Amino acid sequence: MPNDQKKTNLLVGCAAGFSGDRTDAALPVVQALIASGQPAVLIFETLAERTLALAQLARRTDPDTGYEPLLVDLLRPVLAQCLAHGVRIVSNFGAANPHGAARRIHALAAELGLARPRIAVLQGDDLSGPDHRALLQGALGSAMPTEPIVSANAYIGAQAIADALRAGADIVVCGRVADPSLVLGPALAHYGWALDDWDRLARVTMAGHLLECGAQVTGGYFADPGYKDVAGLAHLGYPIAEIDADGHCTITKPPGTGGCITERTVKEQLLYELHDPAAYLTPDVVADITSARVTTVGADAVRLEGVQGHARPATLKVNVCFESGWFAEGEISYAGPRSEARARLAGEVLRERLHGLGPLRIDLIGVTSIFGDDTSRWLDDPAAGDARSDPRDVRLRVALQHRDHAIAQRLVREVTALYTCGPAGGGGVRTAMRTRLGTVSCLVPRDAVAVRFEMVD
Repeated sequence: MPNDQKKTNLLVGCAAGFSGDRTDAALPVVQALIASGQPAVLIFETLAERTLALAQLARRTDPDTGYEPLLVDLLRPVLAQCLAHGVRIVSNFGAANPHGAARRIHALAAELGLARPRIAVLQGDDLSGPDHRALLQGALGSAMPTEPIVSANAYIGAQAIADALRAGADIVVCGRVADPSLVLGPALAHYGWALDDWDRLARVTMAGHLLECGAQVTGGYFADPGYKDVAGLAHLGYPIAEIDADGHCTITKPPGTGGCITERTVKEQLLYELHDPAAYLTPDVVADITSARVTTVGADAVRLEGVQGHARPATLKVNVCFESGWFAEGEISYAGPRSEARARLAGEVLRERLHGLGPLRIDLIGVTSIFGDDTSRWLDDPAAGDARSDPRDVRLRVALQHRDHAIAQRLVREVTALYTCGPAGGGGVRTAMRTRLGTVSCLVPRDAVAVRFEMVD
């Protein structure tokens, strides 16, 4: 970016917090970014821990897929405006096939009659190939999966994103990068900070942490009627961070959108998934929020200051997902008088008929499911239902994991048979079978992961 722009605060807006998020969130964010007249970047954060494994499975079926399924739906409403007004786009929607995502974006631009954007693709996070087996074996030891590996990806950092933006990329397509790095990369490119400017890096990392879950920080995941009321949940505004030259940020949202940004929403998101407030480990920096200050500076505007940073770790985290058999589940509803008793009896019937196949999880949705456990021991507690009023609507859910497809499928057949094999009044059966994925994590030396970007324009 030109030197005169580096004196202007950078705006980073987030328009997705996970794969499957709302696809109409980007337009208000982009309009707000453009109206500001400031240098601006739009991010989409669309990867969770196992999303990459699912993307790899999709790519096995069709080599041209494996990127974010909603890619076109996310970009179509805003691509033209972003390119016309210089709003850069940075996202991990490349998933297991960043080059495929880049090709699809070029095709979308052609469909819309737009000039061909310059797209940079990050490479290096994918460690699933045979060349990396020895590295994973050394890191995992006895925990190395014996089953086929579906995906193995390192959480890479912000440097390659910054390099790609400095090289003139309009869009940066990533696979597995650390979520906050999607924000730190643009800030590094904009301000030109050194890679060991730990305090500034840590401050922007926490700005990225506030943005990475999308509408969580604008009241979505915060809302709890009568306790934490939030207006306009049907039309939530997604967050925008204004980042200054010292890395401090102010969190806002597009004007006229629903939701809210308060000290409480910011504090909740600040602590979300934070294992140690004094040492939040990322590929770029170790962030310390123990001296952080959260201050209201306007309507739906909250400033974060005081974050400190320490030298980044010498290792990178790797998630390894592997095939671990089949997952079968079935559901059936019971309503009216004695619905819980009938649902319990149905569960006991299934437990007897499927005895010996493996642990069977039984949930009574509407009575207990979230607070149950995979062994279903609560079913055997005679006092388990004493504290509840008699429910009028209970849905039985039963699940089984097994390496043998035929054995797992027995659960599907047995749940379906409850239609006429009793108890009385069961209905609304739904069943499903899918491949089960296991996950193990490890740390590998940073220098064992070769990260780079490639222009594909």
